[in-house]
Formats: sequence, C-alpha cells, structure tokens
Amino acid sequence: MKQNKIEFTLDLKKLLIIIVLVIGYSSFAQKGTIRGQVIDNFTDQPLEGVTVIFLTDSTIGTTTNAEGKFRLENLPIGRGSFGFSFLGYETATIANIDVTSGKEVSIDIRLTESYSNLNEVVVRSGPRKDQAINKLAAVSARQVSVEEITKYAGGRSDVARLASNFAGVSAPNDSRNDIVVRGNSPTGLLWRIDGIPVPSPNHFSTLGTTGSPVSALNPNVMGNSDFLTSAFPAEYGNALGGVFDINFRKGNTDKYEYTVGVGAMTGFEGVAEGPMGKDGSFMVAARYGLAGIVGGMGTGAIPNYSDLSFNLDFGKTKLGSFTLFGIAGNSTIDFNGEEDYDDGDLFSAPDENFEYASQFGMVGLRNTISLNDYSSIKTTIGGSFSGQDGQVDRIYDYGTPQANLLRFADIDNTETRLTLSSVYNAKFNNKFTFRSGVLLEQFNLSASVANRLDLPDNDGDGYPDYQQRISNDGGYTVFQPYAQGQYRLTESFTLNAGLHTQYFSLNEAFVAEPRASLTWQLAKAHSITFGYGLHHQNVPAPILFLNENVNGTDVQANKDLDLVRSNHYVLGYDLRPGTGWRAKIEAYYQDITNAAVDANSTGYSSLTEGSDFIFSFDELNLVSEGVGHNYGLELTVEKFLSNGWYSLATASLFEAKYEGSDGIERNSPFNNGYVFNVLGGKEFKVGKNGKNVLSIDSRFSTSGGRYYTPVDLAASQAVGYQILQDDLAFSEQYDPYLRLDLKIGMKINSSKRKVSHQFYVDFQNVTNNENVFIRQYNRLTNSVDQVDQIGFFPDFGYKIQF
Repeated sequence: MKQNKIEFTLDLKKLLIIIVLVIGYSSFAQKGTIRGQVIDNFTDQPLEGVTVIFLTDSTIGTTTNAEGKFRLENLPIGRGSFGFSFLGYETATIANIDVTSGKEVSIDIRLTESYSNLNEVVVRSGPRKDQAINKLAAVSARQVSVEEITKYAGGRSDVARLASNFAGVSAPNDSRNDIVVRGNSPTGLLWRIDGIPVPSPNHFSTLGTTGSPVSALNPNVMGNSDFLTSAFPAEYGNALGGVFDINFRKGNTDKYEYTVGVGAMTGFEGVAEGPMGKDGSFMVAARYGLAGIVGGMGTGAIPNYSDLSFNLDFGKTKLGSFTLFGIAGNSTIDFNGEEDYDDGDLFSAPDENFEYASQFGMVGLRNTISLNDYSSIKTTIGGSFSGQDGQVDRIYDYGTPQANLLRFADIDNTETRLTLSSVYNAKFNNKFTFRSGVLLEQFNLSASVANRLDLPDNDGDGYPDYQQRISNDGGYTVFQPYAQGQYRLTESFTLNAGLHTQYFSLNEAFVAEPRASLTWQLAKAHSITFGYGLHHQNVPAPILFLNENVNGTDVQANKDLDLVRSNHYVLGYDLRPGTGWRAKIEAYYQDITNAAVDANSTGYSSLTEGSDFIFSFDELNLVSEGVGHNYGLELTVEKFLSNGWYSLATASLFEAKYEGSDGIERNSPFNNGYVFNVLGGKEFKVGKNGKNVLSIDSRFSTSGGRYYTPVDLAASQAVGYQILQDDLAFSEQYDPYLRLDLKIGMKINSSKRKVSHQFYVDFQNVTNNENVFIRQYNRLTNSVDQVDQIGFFPDFGYKIQF
C-alpha cells in the first residue's frame, strides 16, 4: 500500500461515543510520585540537603539525601510545579511537570552556585529548557525534552524529526529524518550517546549518512538532551553542521515499573525498569516496527525493524559509580519488482529486486569518581557497530522477450569503532569552572560496494560493466584532546573559552580549533551572546575510499584529502518578556574551506553530498580546494507549557552557497532559503475530578524547495541511464514544501490502580499536499518523471503504564 494513496475514513458517531466514555472514566483517589537527583551544574557532585517543595501545596516537601536524591509522594494527578533551593545556589523552579497515576516522574536537577555572596539565595523562576544542559554551550543551543518528542504533532516519536521544528533546521523530506543545520550537509551532524560519538542511530542507514527513514532511538529510555547548531564548545569535534548530544535516563531506584504500547510508527514496544542492587537501577526497552504494515514508509515493500536499549546503573562503589548502557537495532527490507511497486513508490522500481539489511549497535561502560569536593573524572569505554548488506538484481530489456536478470549491485559494509573518553571537571570557585578531556576513536572499516550504476559497456556484452566502486579493509584513528572553562567576569558577563584539537591518521592532519562565547546579561529579561568556533571534519568515508582503476590496480586517490574547515560566527539576543515566554534572534555566518572538489574544472563539491542514501561514485580525482559559505537570520518565539497550552514559532532566512573547481558560485542542494514552523497545543482537563487530559496539538511547516541538477534527457535516452547537466548543477528548485499536521490525544489516570493509559491519532499532512520527492530520468518510460512525497497519513498509538 502506498502512502500517498491511503484512503482513510472516520465514523464521527463512533468517535463521539468513545470520547464520552473516556471522559466518564475519571480518577478519584490515585496519587502520583516524583523522584530524582540534584547535582552541581559543573562538577556533577550530588548536593545533600537541597529543599524540594511542591509549589501548589508547600506542606508537601522534602530534602535530598547524601546522594542528592529526593522523592515526593502523594501528589495530586495533573501538572504541577516544584522549587529547589540550597544555600549558596541559585534557586530553580521546574514548572508543569506531568504527574500521572501510572508512572513515577523522574526529574534530574542541576543547580548553579550563586555569583556573589555564598550565603545569598538568588531566585531564578521559570523553566529554562531554552538553555542547554551543558552550561558551556551558551550560543546556538537548546535543551530537548522527552515530552516534546512524544507530544508535537507530526513527529512520529522521532527525536531527529523533532529537531526540524527548531530555528536553523530544515528537513523537507517526509521519507527521511536527515537533519540539515543552517544549510550544511546532514553528514556534518555529530551524534553522541552519553558522551560517546556513534554512527547514524537509525534503521535502514547507509555508510557515511546520519539519517534514514526510521530512528532507532527509543524516547522511552531518553532523558533531556542537547541540540547545538553552531560554534560548539571545545568538547565537541569532527563536526561542521550540528551536534545532537543524547542522554539516557536512569531506571526507577525504588519500584518496578512497566510500559507496554503499540503505534503505527513506533510499533510494539515494552519497557521494564526498577531497583537493582543496593542503590542501583535497571531499564530495558524493546520495540518491533509496524510501519510497513500500515503504509507509513512510502513504499509497498514491508520493512522489518526492531531495537533494544538499556541502561544499568550499578550505584555508588568505592571506585565511584558505574553505568552500563547501550542500544542495538536491526532492519531488513525486500523489494520484489512489480509485486511491491506502483508509480507512487519512493524507493523501488518494477524492474528491480532489492534485498537490504542494516544493523546498528553501541555499548558503553561509564565510571564517575569524585576526586574531592570540587572535582571529578568521568571515563567511558565504548564500542559501536554499523553494518549494511544489500543485493540488487535488475531486469534488463524489461518487458521484452530479451528480458535478462543480472546482478546490478552488491553492498557489504561494516564499520566498527572503539572509543575512550575521559573528562575532568572542576569548579575552583563560584566564578571559575574548568573542563578538559580526551576522546580517542579507533575505526575499522570493511567496505565493499560493486555495481553497474551509470557505467558504459566497455566489455561489449551488451550491458553496463560491473565495477568495484569501494574496497577497503583497514583502520584509522581520530584523537581529540580539549580544554575549556567558564569564567564569570561579573554577575552580568560570562566568558566561555576553550581549545579543541584533532588528529586524523589517514592524512596525518593535526588541527587546533579555538572556541569562545561571551554572554552579557543586560537585565533580568535581556541578554546578548556572541560566539565563535573553528571546526574541522573529515570528508565522508564513501568519498575517501572510492576506487580508481589505474593499470589494473585499484587506487584510493581521495584518501589523503584534507579535513574540511569551517569558521562559525554567531550573534544572538534573548528576551524573556514574561514567565514561561521567551524570544530569541540569532544571526550567523559560516566560512567553509578545504572542501573536496574535482581537480578538473567542474561544479562538484563534497559539500553537496549526504542528501540521499548513496554518495557519488565517479568523483575519483579530488583536491581540497573547494569553498562555501552559509549565513542567515533566525527567530524563535516560544511559550512553554503553562495554563494548559503552549506554542512555538520559528523562522529561518538563510543562504547556503558553494564553489566547485570551476569557480562558479552555486546554490547548495540544502539552500531552501526559508523555513517557517508554527506549533501549538492545548490540554483540557476532563472527567469528574479533572484527572484525565484531552490534548489537541497542531503543526504547520513550510520551506523553500531544494535545489537540484536538471536531467539531460537526450543524453540519458541515448545511454539508458540518467545523465545530469553538470554545467547547470543545482540551478533549478523544487516547489515550496508545505505540510499541516493535527494530533488528538487522551491520557487516562486510573481511579483505583497505579495505571495510566495514553492514546493518540496524529493526522499527518492533513491537506494531502503533493510535496515533490524527486524528478529523475525513468529508464522504463524514457522520460523525466516526478515522484511525490508521502501524502496524508494517520499515525496512531496506545500506551499503558503501570
């Protein structure tokens, strides 16, 4: 079944009956619980004796124990706010925490020491999710909450798709969750899980890419995380576009809890968590996908995918605390020619049989040990794995008596890496904090790609030649030492500065990258920030290890390409006009050099790679002489959830340009020009005591179309495969992208048991707008055809927590 051909009908009478029954199912006596840990914002040391108050009823309160942990029970069901105060620290208020009957709420709080008098308590009210968890990230950074991942309309419970709502991010492709940050290729994004860099954490991923149709990150195991779009702090390296720093949460240390659910895109899912040992905990979550069955992938083939995530906290020992965490994902899909295809299929063709499997996994063991009252060391040993295996058979002379089935492509890639990360944190006083560390990654890449893609018939057998395009079995090292600090010059001025260094063994390049940001708090509600960062990243592996046959020998001429270099400049202004509101405007400029371009005069640049499942196979003679630049203006206006409603509006105006070796400035394929998003939602208390919640959420998104290279139809017809007009590279633009989503959900808190139910229907692309997926040469129709993206699709889900 094809996504853009789904017919969906809804019996309104039955729906009204269901809603009436749900509203009548109200809650009477069931209470909720929150728990968590309070730590110092920089040293990660637990804070004992912090006062925790339920602000709606100040008689409900407690203090943290020696491990900084707290627990508040018998809380009324619904949203509540909580205050955290400690002598010598800025008081924090966490608002609108959703307390339910089915699951205890975990809140981890970081408190910042007061600037002036250590005996003075400075009150900072209101949520600050607009600020990153990492307080050394002062510009172009924000915190991502788990609730946002599951709440926003059209998000498919995918953290990568959530990011497309933020200023500076464009992702006008319903079939993939690539994150395009400020006009950079999605290959410029760095994924980290609990401090460990990882390959693309997605199902159906391919070598060198960072996105795919389906995420393998399970929101059930995630804690609040950071998303950075420019001028990153010194601890982040080997990235040009952005950083997604994912954190796993800990399991319940006091009680066993379970979650079971089913959804169109999330599939069947189950979570178990609870205490382990003296003061440790475990959490294990598994999912099995259903998207292919319900038609959410834009293809008639049925994809199979599953993932397993875990976080085992062994508690505190004499050698510090130990945590074992990891994730594993597996995905397969088979396209069987005419059986799975129609003219709206995004990925298959009637004359091809395609089998594909991918795997992703990572595991890490983290040790955190306190050296004294003001410093600690966090060391993590990890390993990750990413593999792809695929075979394509194509029917040549399709539909004729001469039809002949031949192997068209073979893919067998395996990337493994061993990682060692060690971070030293110290807070010497309330004005100066320091962080330094090393990150060592040892890669091993066994890659083999052979195909007939866009090749002539040199051997005279009547078919395109079959050629080995990538062949590699070896390793390389990335070594990244860094140091950074924060100095509070005055109560109004804060300086973050650091130095990141990087060694890349393939070309023996060593670079030093200064990073700095300055924040000026003009008044309580106004601040100005300036940031600068120098960043480098290696050219994607599929380009580095391309084969060129020279006198019968395969040569990898691109292996010695320089690291691509980018200078980031950011200027921002933040305004908090009232409690729960914020507005932010940022201007940025990025100057890119050392991009890989053809040694001959062409319009190719490595800055254009990463927009599809595959990379170029014919760029065999590259030099590091390409340039590019991105600049833009971004606006965010946000009302955090309070009084039952929230809203978010973002606008991005930008340009992304590059030059190939021909010296002509061209649009990047990621140069949409503009992106606008408007999101909003309202919660309604229903039932006799208002313990249940009906929610309505919506999202409107539009952006300029992506630039593409037109097809040379006559040349393509002559050879039987697509030939692009390279002299007109990325000179044409698809029509603007537009999409409207509407989500309706219900949360039911049991009146008698520790159980809660949640369900939703997410109507995606309500207007069934025909957004362009691609225009390409069709070898069967012998013409240039257009394929549209996924049309109207009703996502749904149900979850029970107990």
